[in-house]
Amino acid sequence: MNNKKVNWLYLCIILANYALMLLIWVFVFQGIALNIGIVGNLFMAQAIMLVPALIFAITSYMKSGAASFNEFLGFHKIKISTFFMVILFTFLLMPMTSAINAISMLFVDNAVESISGDVLQMPFLVMLFMIAIFGPFSEEFVFRGIIFRGYKNSGSVLQAVIWSAVLFGVMHLNFNQAAYAVAMGFMCALVVEASGSLWASVVAHMVFNAPSVFTMYLSDFFQSGTSDGSVEEALTNEDLIAMIGPALFMAVIATSLAVCVLIWIAKNENRSEHFKNIWARRKENKGRIISIPLIIAFILALFYMTGGFTFVMQLIYMWFIF
Repeated sequence: MNNKKVNWLYLCIILANYALMLLIWVFVFQGIALNIGIVGNLFMAQAIMLVPALIFAITSYMKSGAASFNEFLGFHKIKISTFFMVILFTFLLMPMTSAINAISMLFVDNAVESISGDVLQMPFLVMLFMIAIFGPFSEEFVFRGIIFRGYKNSGSVLQAVIWSAVLFGVMHLNFNQAAYAVAMGFMCALVVEASGSLWASVVAHMVFNAPSVFTMYLSDFFQSGTSDGSVEEALTNEDLIAMIGPALFMAVIATSLAVCVLIWIAKNENRSEHFKNIWARRKENKGRIISIPLIIAFILALFYMTGGFTFVMQLIYMWFIF
């Protein structure tokens, strides 16, 4: 795997999202109600990312000469102690992502909260599997198993960490999730490097997503003050501003501790020197990460995130009707 092939894969993922959205609009033009439900939507969102990635991974593996597919993707074993420290590491990241989320909500809606009503209509275990197991595994397979490793093979590990995180954030196609997904993607790539295994980021991602599912269902069970039992729906900008200061303070402390845990994980897995070299290693001359396919993918993603795609399709729909 290398940066050029990875960028083509990312462009294919963005184009697959566009193809799905165009298909939905075609049904709208035809006056056909297309309702596949929240589970169908979540499954499709992962499938259009996972299928191109699987094809890419299998073809790359066949050319790589790696001993096994798991070895090729980086699914190495980790120690039990590392497993539990990854869980601690993830919980320590939550104040940081909460602070970023609160700041983003000053400008855009909470994307997760906007679907909570649909989520709560489904059985808890179904949504726990989709959001906290299937989704995280698929996304880590794609972004840390393929994209990050592809960029890492092309030069600087640190640049690979940064760019894989940016692509992970942009892939969500909304500014709210993109904001904290970039931060989470950055830390997930680091925990892969510290532990030497993709399983570490898979566990971290699952642990990160699971509390949001529990929170939605618990809020719905205990609260009746809002339409779907959510707290965030009632928050004003003044409330958010008041929260941001303490949230940032907690984030600085917790994230500092998370870095200490990362260092411990690297030492526990005998990768301390490797982890230190991430910050010192110079970029090898194996080609630039940025290329034309990546630029096109970014333009298409930002066009959708800023509402450009929806605006154009609404104009076409109005013309189609009248």
